[in-house]
Amino acid sequence: MRVNRIYHPEPLHVGQLVTLGAEASHHLSRVLRCQVNEQVILFNGSGNEFAGHIAEMSKRVVLLHIDACQAIDRESPLAIHLAQAIGKGDKMDWVIQKSCELGVREITPLFTQRSNTKLCGERLDKKHQHWQKVAISACEQCARTIVPKVHYPTTLSIWLESLHCQQGFVLHPHNAANLNDMALKLQDVALLIGPEGGLSDIEIDQASQKGFISLTLGKRILRTETAPIVGITALQCRWGDLV
Repeated sequence: MRVNRIYHPEPLHVGQLVTLGAEASHHLSRVLRCQVNEQVILFNGSGNEFAGHIAEMSKRVVLLHIDACQAIDRESPLAIHLAQAIGKGDKMDWVIQKSCELGVREITPLFTQRSNTKLCGERLDKKHQHWQKVAISACEQCARTIVPKVHYPTTLSIWLESLHCQQGFVLHPHNAANLNDMALKLQDVALLIGPEGGLSDIEIDQASQKGFISLTLGKRILRTETAPIVGITALQCRWGDLV
């Protein structure tokens, strides 16, 4: 039987009686219609799983008793920082969800020269908070115990200046290298994905000056929401934990 997993961003310990937050309580009691004594797993991003059971339940509050703690390692040996140009609609939601399932460590939404999305101020703040919740939800589903950080959206130039990693890759459909031809041994990489219209020549040059390798994933041109999923999968197969 599948046990529900809930993220609870507070210190946890065995024997503790935890009052879940409003969203988690609503999800368990009203959406999933759980019952008292039903098993639930909590995680707080520490790398541990806390097994417990529902001790008390009302329409608005769920109390969970923690029965056991277990250290769980489901992280890839390859640390991937995804920098994704912000697309229209819910494309970013989909990218964040799937990239978390595939094991990325960090995600930075980017404003690029050809980005079509106009977000600023309070709208941008709310969108950033929403994207972090998408990452949390993805980890609840895929059984990760460490939640990838979704950084506050920024420009490509600022991100490049602040980035520290062994090697950066930028997807480019022409005159690019193939992962299978690389003899590199990597544990820490960055993957840069452009918008629907692609990164400009100036942006490609900026990344190249920072040591990024232009990377191709085949003969076909992928959409901006497809490219990161294929790219992350290829990187995980080459240096990570996908087989």
